[in-house]
Amino acid sequence: MDTKTQIVDVPITGKPKKRSTGIVGLNLLLNGGFPEGSVIMVYGTPLAGVDLAAMQFWKVEGEEGTYLMNDGDVETDMLDAAELHPEMYLSQMIGGRIVVDSLSTIIIKYGIDSALKFLRLAREEMRKRGAILMFIVYTNVHTPVEMTRLMRAADLVIELKTEINQSEIERTLAVHKIRDAAAPQRLLPFIITEHGIEASTTSRVV
Repeated sequence: MDTKTQIVDVPITGKPKKRSTGIVGLNLLLNGGFPEGSVIMVYGTPLAGVDLAAMQFWKVEGEEGTYLMNDGDVETDMLDAAELHPEMYLSQMIGGRIVVDSLSTIIIKYGIDSALKFLRLAREEMRKRGAILMFIVYTNVHTPVEMTRLMRAADLVIELKTEINQSEIERTLAVHKIRDAAAPQRLLPFIITEHGIEASTTSRVV
């Protein structure tokens, strides 16, 4: 087989398949959802709805997943990871939708280097399986250097913001980074209801 034949015989891979984010408006913003094999960073204050975004991603009907809870109430079907070292997380990850709530707690307990090592190993595992890992980070907890390192380690970076304008609360979602693609130049307004996050299907330009 000559060099030309070898080049021709290399299989051409298409775009990665996508999984629903659990939020209709975000699916539209991302042209279908999160790419399989991705590591997603979602950050914001505890009141911004980051936990709701993670919950909706994890609970998409018909798909198995694992929710590793290490700093909050362990609800039905969640895994209590409060006493687990991050090196033990990988063996607990079952299904295509994995959530770590939160990576902030791992950083506080074990340090940023342990958290980043976990993310490197998790990314390899996600890509092998075509699964997705979402991890929560809280703002105003970590140093700017730590936040920068976490953002670099993630394939997608999403921020949930809350602003108070006079007598109204305005909540918006921003996708700051998508690896190997351009991030949307739009903010996605959303509200929090008893059912979780409901995002607008029409976003506005920043």
